[in-house]
Amino acid sequence: MARDRRRGAEAGTPALRVLAEAGTAHTAHPYPHADGESRFGDEAVRALRAQGVDVTPERALKTLLTDVDGRLVVAVVPVASTLDLKALAAAAGGKRATLADPARAQRASGYVLGGISPLGQRTRLPTVVDASALTHATVLVSGGRRGLQVELAPADLVALTDAVTAPVAR
Repeated sequence: MARDRRRGAEAGTPALRVLAEAGTAHTAHPYPHADGESRFGDEAVRALRAQGVDVTPERALKTLLTDVDGRLVVAVVPVASTLDLKALAAAAGGKRATLADPARAQRASGYVLGGISPLGQRTRLPTVVDASALTHATVLVSGGRRGLQVELAPADLVALTDAVTAPVAR
């Protein structure tokens, strides 16, 4: 996979800037976001498949902000899966996890819901990537806005976010 060289792509979002500054190989995949859509991961998979991108709901990852014992933790799991809050709490060294309040998630990440990327967040948060991501050559995550996915090696995602990997999806 080559670095994305589309004009202006590197400067578009904080996530893309992180990738560019690190020199990380990636491909930006823009797609049309439909107003009113709330299942953002499913929408991304459908739209990218329609454009001929080889993506599955297992390789496309969603970014969820959670509250683990009062502190925000980022969970990155396949679109095809559900986050196992108990497993996440354990992986993050806590006892109890819930999904974070949406307004708090947006403030901390600097992104809007449906466009929250694990990369380039306003506040660097502990991150847990589901272990299944490591079984793929590349994965796709939000590029920092609705209608943009970024494809990169899962090892690069883990390194750039200082994530731990654990089985947190079911």
